[in-house]
Amino acid sequence: MAPTPSASSEVLARYEPVIGLEVHVQLLTNSKAFCGCANRFGGAPNTHICPVCLGLPGALPVLNRRAVEFAVLAALALNCEVRERSIFARKNYFYPDLPKGYQISQFDKPLAEHGWIDTPSFDASGQPVTKRIGITRLHMEEDAGKSMHEGFPESARKTYVDLNRCGTPLIEIVSEPDIRTPDEAYEYLTRLKDILLYTGVSDCNMEQGSLRCDSNVIVRPRGQQRFGTKAEVKNVNSFRFIRAALEYEIERQAALLDSGGRVAQETRLWNAAEGRTYSMRSKEQAHDYRYFPEPDLPPLVVTPEWKSAIAAAIPELPEARRRRMIAEYEITPQDAQTLTATRDFADRFEAAAKRAKSPKRVANLIQSELMGRLKAEGLDLEQSPISMEGLVQAADLAESGELSSKQLKGLLDSAFASREDFGPVYEREKPKQIGDPETLNRWLDEVIAANPKQVEQYRGGKKTVAAFFVGQVMRLSKGQANPALLNELAAKKLDA
Repeated sequence: MAPTPSASSEVLARYEPVIGLEVHVQLLTNSKAFCGCANRFGGAPNTHICPVCLGLPGALPVLNRRAVEFAVLAALALNCEVRERSIFARKNYFYPDLPKGYQISQFDKPLAEHGWIDTPSFDASGQPVTKRIGITRLHMEEDAGKSMHEGFPESARKTYVDLNRCGTPLIEIVSEPDIRTPDEAYEYLTRLKDILLYTGVSDCNMEQGSLRCDSNVIVRPRGQQRFGTKAEVKNVNSFRFIRAALEYEIERQAALLDSGGRVAQETRLWNAAEGRTYSMRSKEQAHDYRYFPEPDLPPLVVTPEWKSAIAAAIPELPEARRRRMIAEYEITPQDAQTLTATRDFADRFEAAAKRAKSPKRVANLIQSELMGRLKAEGLDLEQSPISMEGLVQAADLAESGELSSKQLKGLLDSAFASREDFGPVYEREKPKQIGDPETLNRWLDEVIAANPKQVEQYRGGKKTVAAFFVGQVMRLSKGQANPALLNELAAKKLDA
């Protein structure tokens, strides 16, 4: 049976999903967590390694101070309480790409706890609300290596191990089981990624594995307080697929319960091509890892003075920045969301907005003209051929009335076609604008004489009809009439 594309309202009327997310984030340090090897994606296999990475006898770990600072910075930005004294532990399990046979992590005394993220959601009546998703803990750990499988059929498959990733510094961010819909999970992850990017602790590149998310899903009958049995979905490489995997898993578990079956506690993988999850292995319990304190590392002490110094480096975070920009530039929430997509883009917009005649017009131009062209050509904001300076120039010309809407669109189209900035295109293709009052008045007289019905409507108090006359003259001028002057002359003539 083909998977249901989303959790149906009929299922959600009878069952309540309970979702918790575990997000692993690689920290953007120059070196690894416990040694001096380069913390860099790529490179020939097994070249960024040393005795510490390989867990060779006699090799001792030394904690990376910068990794601690990034972890504390992320924790504070996520409203967590940072523990002054946290403990590293050995998490014991066997994977071929874990040469030590254990992972240095944190267990009962993590670095930080009790944080939260506010996300948009909807109440029972469908009204938009802000929902607070709790963060149980944020702890530090190291990454494992990577197994690569080649060959088909399975009997001919070979497995290779690349240990370059061993020892990469991670933080694991564990949410409370507060999420109730796949959409809430998507919004939580989006805002979590925004915050991490703004702090600069990670590049959050899911394709390269620097941000990875595991989802724990329980489906329980409405009104039941006991959680029930969870399934964990791993190895999903985009937020869109995480939402789709959760939707499928809710339907799958509900169908099992409806048929009298039981949900197995297991780890499942997402198959994007088939749009379904499938079983990978039965889920280990926490005690199977045999945690015990790491004997080669002393307790991590984050003094109040050190924490205060790190806190001073927290930038203005996305939500606070959006609220300020809405008030300061009189832009819409949608504009603010677009403009703060990355910290760099928001910085460049604000620097340009200070030079623009109308920051609001620059924001509108980005939303109404730029984003559609970028989407049509599969480009990101950072790949736009038109710079922020070019957008300010275009907005200023439109604000002063030197460019009509039609002329502006044509120039933007030319800039995208030639992959040039707006300035050179404007200088080369600068449209001739008609700003002679005598010519514009003559056209206005023609249009007014030809449309007595609209004249009567205007005189009857329907002032918006003036736009009709302006539009008719713009057509006569083939879009070359000076719009600001034309609007002024139209109002005077109609009022007379």
